[in-house]
Amino acid sequence: MSEPAVITSKSGRVGHLLLNRPRAINALTHQMVGILQETLDKWATDPQVETVLLTGSGDRGLCAGGDIVSLYHDARAGGSAGADFWRDEYRLNATIANYPKPFVAIMDGIVLGGGIGLSAHADVRVVTERSSIGMPETGIGFLPDVGGTYLLSRTPGELGTHLALTAGSVKAGDAIAIGMADWYVPSEKLDDLITGLATADPKEVLTGLAEPAPAAALLASREWIDECYAGEDLAAIVEALAAHDLEAATKAAETIRKKSPTSCAVTLRALRTAKAFATLEEALDQEFRLAVRISRAPDFVEGVRAQVIDKDRNPSWNPPTIAQLNADDIEAFFAPLPDELGLGKRANSKEKS
Repeated sequence: MSEPAVITSKSGRVGHLLLNRPRAINALTHQMVGILQETLDKWATDPQVETVLLTGSGDRGLCAGGDIVSLYHDARAGGSAGADFWRDEYRLNATIANYPKPFVAIMDGIVLGGGIGLSAHADVRVVTERSSIGMPETGIGFLPDVGGTYLLSRTPGELGTHLALTAGSVKAGDAIAIGMADWYVPSEKLDDLITGLATADPKEVLTGLAEPAPAAALLASREWIDECYAGEDLAAIVEALAAHDLEAATKAAETIRKKSPTSCAVTLRALRTAKAFATLEEALDQEFRLAVRISRAPDFVEGVRAQVIDKDRNPSWNPPTIAQLNADDIEAFFAPLPDELGLGKRANSKEKS
């Protein structure tokens, strides 16, 4: 018999959630979302569990995102499995953000997309020298979801806009600098961290193990990023990047032009809107609306095909360029759905300090 996709256990004062699909870098399935939600609901009132710990099995990463292959097949068939998955996934993200007990996420290795939703909303977020954290969705015709628009809209300056539109990733130092992580612990000390959590408060354990974070390379680029990414006009942003004297800026323009124009336009507007939201839940409500609609647009199926199914890395976007985007078409993605999440109406998100 195969091992379960999520292994739950208790040790001392810790309830341990282990994502267990190492060959897929622990990509998140709907079943896994259900197991995590059910377990967290139980542990919320379990006196034995004082701290929750989230880790990933294998040595490649915590979680490479959602299981987009199954979402691709569902979208091609015109099914509703995608909407069902995102509905439950986003509720799980909100549960983690508002969990009544300390939630420790070890963001070791690759942490992408849905993995961000499981970890970056936690109380205690630990990165290592192996961490690579990002939201690559514009490259597959989707958008940064799982609360990604909320997190990226709150980074210093326009760093989040840059990462979202270019589908970029960051290492440990920048992850802390932009507010997606809190503590830097070398991977060789992770076993000591996990052992220590069984008997002591997370911050007490981390104080003895954490080290100064590496330099934040992206943070040093704020001047040109803030200058070029200002405003709400995607075409103007790309033009500003292309006209800049720095090679990093012109490369960013080239990168964005290769992404889905529709996804980039939806993402930019979603970031600007999310910045004004008071809670994570409001952003998740908006992301659910956008995820359902964008998964039915042609670029999602085409993007996953090109990147994951056929792997030719040559998507045919529709429309193919930013100049051909229609403002009314982008506006339509944001219209209310008949069946909304409604998370923002009944929950208060906890800000990360």
